[in-house]
Amino acid sequence: MVIGANGIGKSNLLEAVSLLGTLRSHRTSSDQDLIYWNENKAVLKALVNTDETLQLELKRRGGRKAYRNGKPLSRQLDLLGPLRCVSFSSLDLELVRGQPALRRNWIDKAVLQLEPVYSDLISRFSRLLRQRNHIWKYQENATGKDQDSLLDSFDTQMALISTRIHRRRQRLLQRLQPLALAWQKKLSNGKEDLKLVYSPGSFLEDSNKDELFWSESIEQQLLQQRGNEKQFGICKIGPHRDDVEFLLNGVSARKYGSAGQQRTIVLAVKLAELELIEELYGEPPILILDDVLAELDPHRQLMLLEAVGQKHQCLISATHLSAFEDDWNSESQLLILDK
Repeated sequence: MVIGANGIGKSNLLEAVSLLGTLRSHRTSSDQDLIYWNENKAVLKALVNTDETLQLELKRRGGRKAYRNGKPLSRQLDLLGPLRCVSFSSLDLELVRGQPALRRNWIDKAVLQLEPVYSDLISRFSRLLRQRNHIWKYQENATGKDQDSLLDSFDTQMALISTRIHRRRQRLLQRLQPLALAWQKKLSNGKEDLKLVYSPGSFLEDSNKDELFWSESIEQQLLQQRGNEKQFGICKIGPHRDDVEFLLNGVSARKYGSAGQQRTIVLAVKLAELELIEELYGEPPILILDDVLAELDPHRQLMLLEAVGQKHQCLISATHLSAFEDDWNSESQLLILDK
């Protein structure tokens, strides 16, 4: 456990571990927000399994640089693997009732743990979306024919990338579903069934069709919405409009679930992630609990402790120990941060 007052840097420490393990921050999508004021870069470095070093440099200009055992990597994706982790922060407690962007960020981090190539897909789509939006801002003087030709090219590329993102997000939810359902039943004493429902930002009439079918369908949808896009300057088709719905006993947990039920769902989903990664790779990931245990009642704390057991390494931040069950305190090593 990392214990210290608010603002002393506990979350920064845990966020650094998560960033090295997933290449994504749970707090922000901009590297600029991760660099200390008046500094040009930030450096994260970790020793893993006593014989391997991982290093990631974040720069205000020039992007990121990744190193493994002191050697520069041509792709930051090659940093993934040795430090798999599942993060659970106080922000995640808003996963069920918060904005769709929170759920997209969650599912992207989870997919990335299983398929590192996914990072490249997200980057390519984000770049295409920015360029597409610029067309409406800076192509006002272009003829309609030239503009349509340019948009046709974007539609083809975006449809293919969107399809690959959609399919990976859907595949992850299908893998998590039985695990999350089992945990929800256990946490609710068998009273609640949990269902994860994928709501893609494109209409996919048959999820069992192949990639070509999906891609052609999305390309047609992009063409059909072009008039509205021209009017408002916003593309409304694609994975940037995806969402995930959590259903408890068939009813929307976001609309009708209590605060306690919503927290139980988040805990069940995080435990499902932990279990899935361990099943696929044969090694338990690190569990990062950032300022979250005090938000759980004693029953949920105990369930989490039992699930983690002795096989998982946990990094936990807190302002004090009094809010935790004694089992957590007796089995933890303490790092006390003091100004």
